[in-house]
Amino acid sequence: MPQLRRHTRVALAVLTAGAVLTTGVALGGATGLREGSLNARYAYAQNALGSLAADKNAISRAGELGDSTHDPTSAAEKARSTAYVDRERALPDPQLTTVPVMQERRARPQDRYAMANGCYALAGDPIYFKPTDLGDYLLYTADEQFVVAEGGRAQAPSAATVWTARKSADGFTFSNDGSPLSIDGVSVFDLRTTSGCTDYPESQIDVEGDPTAGVTPYQEVRGYVDAHTHGMAFEFLGGAAHCGKPWDQYGAPYALVDCPDHTATGGYGGVLESVLSGEPHHDPVGWPTFKDWPAPESLTHEGTYYRWLERAWRGGQRIFVNLLVENNKLCQIYPLKKSPEYARCDDMVTVRREANDMYQMQDYIDAQFGGPGKGFYRIVKNPFQARRVINEGKMAVIMGMETSVPFGCTMKLDVPQCDIGDIADQLDSLKKLGLRQFELVNKFDNALSGVAGDNGAVGAAVNAANFLETGSFWDMRHCEPADGESHDRDQVAVPEISGEQQDALFGAVAELFGDLHTALPVYGPPHHCNARGLTTLGEYTIKALAQRHLVFDPDHMSVKARSAALDEIDDLGYHGVVSSHSWSTPDAYPRIYQEGGFITPYAGDSTGFVEKWRAHQGWADERYYWGIGYGADMNGLGAQGDPRGADVANPVTYPFTGLGGVTIDQQHAGERVYDINIDGVAQYGLYPDWIEDLTQVADAEHPGDGAKIQDDMERGSEAYLQMWERAVGIAPDSCRNPELRKPVARVSSLVHRGMTTTAVMRAVGQPYERLGSTYTFCARTPSDARVTMTARFSRSGKVTALRRT
Repeated sequence: MPQLRRHTRVALAVLTAGAVLTTGVALGGATGLREGSLNARYAYAQNALGSLAADKNAISRAGELGDSTHDPTSAAEKARSTAYVDRERALPDPQLTTVPVMQERRARPQDRYAMANGCYALAGDPIYFKPTDLGDYLLYTADEQFVVAEGGRAQAPSAATVWTARKSADGFTFSNDGSPLSIDGVSVFDLRTTSGCTDYPESQIDVEGDPTAGVTPYQEVRGYVDAHTHGMAFEFLGGAAHCGKPWDQYGAPYALVDCPDHTATGGYGGVLESVLSGEPHHDPVGWPTFKDWPAPESLTHEGTYYRWLERAWRGGQRIFVNLLVENNKLCQIYPLKKSPEYARCDDMVTVRREANDMYQMQDYIDAQFGGPGKGFYRIVKNPFQARRVINEGKMAVIMGMETSVPFGCTMKLDVPQCDIGDIADQLDSLKKLGLRQFELVNKFDNALSGVAGDNGAVGAAVNAANFLETGSFWDMRHCEPADGESHDRDQVAVPEISGEQQDALFGAVAELFGDLHTALPVYGPPHHCNARGLTTLGEYTIKALAQRHLVFDPDHMSVKARSAALDEIDDLGYHGVVSSHSWSTPDAYPRIYQEGGFITPYAGDSTGFVEKWRAHQGWADERYYWGIGYGADMNGLGAQGDPRGADVANPVTYPFTGLGGVTIDQQHAGERVYDINIDGVAQYGLYPDWIEDLTQVADAEHPGDGAKIQDDMERGSEAYLQMWERAVGIAPDSCRNPELRKPVARVSSLVHRGMTTTAVMRAVGQPYERLGSTYTFCARTPSDARVTMTARFSRSGKVTALRRT
């Protein structure tokens, strides 16, 4: 029981750190946890939330900038990079076409999947066929009931209402748990489209027009990229901290619901939600009213429901990196669990569970679109597959991982709890499962790397949890970063608070952490640098990632660790690097671009993102294709973009035009109608609206910049794919990199008829341009340093000709 009480206190400390610690410091006296009302403590949490809002719009979330010397790029270098970006925008765009959202519905279904979300006559009644999985349906009647055995009716969906369809020579049969459906003696049904159905309740899309696709499967792509979101977060922290999930076999009314502890208390019992949102109460009703959630500040409620992902895809998104997530210590101390099996709180067990969820969700979405492979959500495992998927007009979904204890590599009192064999085995297993993008650290130090840390009141609580996990606190030391360097997140420091305030701080913590018999450290004056850097095991892991052609994300690492990691990347000559959500630092951003990597700044508010976009143009490297994306961090307890307000001079006006000319109107979800000007990025379906808001903000600041940021965002998917191609061993293009140009005769000998596009790239590197059925490269002769050569391909991607141009 004492152990249970201690874990409960620690859990409350982590969950209420913003309120408790801010209260103690703000009042300047011996304010204990037991003093003040719950509402008052949540009111004080707003101070902490203000710092969170600032973080989401910062160039770096990993450390504050003291002055511009932390960015090593000179003004002349920035101007040169920005001019290069302008030249990139002037390059020819690929030709695009459109494809239907779904296959054409026939009067009689062609197979057992084709009834999806259609209205058919069954035994004389109009029935809406709502898929629950591939080939399985709810048979939804016009009076909003469900068909059960013998043609009976049920008021709610259940296992008894799910029917598996089979096609026979004479029509379709349906069975439930092996028992056939028979209505008035008829068990084979000749289905035909009809009218009079009641649609099954579902979130709307409100995008008109077909999605864009390539004219060939191998050409340059266009579309937006999110390199950091947590679509399966409903499984982490014991499966009970996150409310709702991205799909449910029974649809939106069952997926978009509040947590049981929130509902049972009328919206007052969600401690984690209350601290993160700053609101002591919320309406627990989700579907169909959505009064209080989803919302930008509501961080424990589902934001990536599949229909909202579908709207983002319809609006132009073409790459979605889904990071599988867990934090074992926070999972252990969070008091609620979905079931006993979730109490294990093993990061890698959760990662595998979430990966399996992704495949199940892919099947579910396929079922909604009419059969295997027909859905927009396509899990891909290499850049060539991703390019084909995007050029088919669908969204390439990439699996990644962000955990505190990757590969089981925690440490106890500085002793690693894993070895290189463990890391190698885990990486091989995860690669086989489909994971391709990896972070090495998150929140806590581990056996691979030191962490950047969190700051302020939240940092104190996470540091305490770091102690529980590792047996030590962060080794944050005073540092004075030299020119071109950065520092980690600054902690509570001695000069910043009085002795009385220190007593209040520790008094509040002691109420919760009393059984630890230790005091949280109060560090020296800022700035702070984590003395723990990249370990020998961390160095091995980076080499192991490169050997397996897996993408490395240095976010959340301490400055010392990240600098060493990028040194390692440089020594390896490896290009597979992505900083996905602004948890790297400005000293590292130019280095990542120089390595041929790709960066997606944390999305945040549209105004903040525009400023990040401006800064990143000044770091672009002329040797690589330019484009940019965003890291939403949705479902990762990361705040989303706030609205600018409906009364601004340049609001988003509905409807507006999205990628490829689609028409995007205000989204409806149940009874709720969303407006980016008023609601901000309340859920993932509003990212097309957010991108439109970027253009408004950029244009208002500098006329003409709206078109520039739109162009750069549309080029983001291609930039990610080219980084990934380099990661799997394709050399950079020889036009941007003159030293890589081969003699014309050598190129002619390497490229021959019948070669695939991939084989050509492995022979002569990435193309400078990929327009339709041609790839353009650069070569040289003794008298001409830049000779353009063009390979032409058949529709199937085989070389038909090579010529100088």
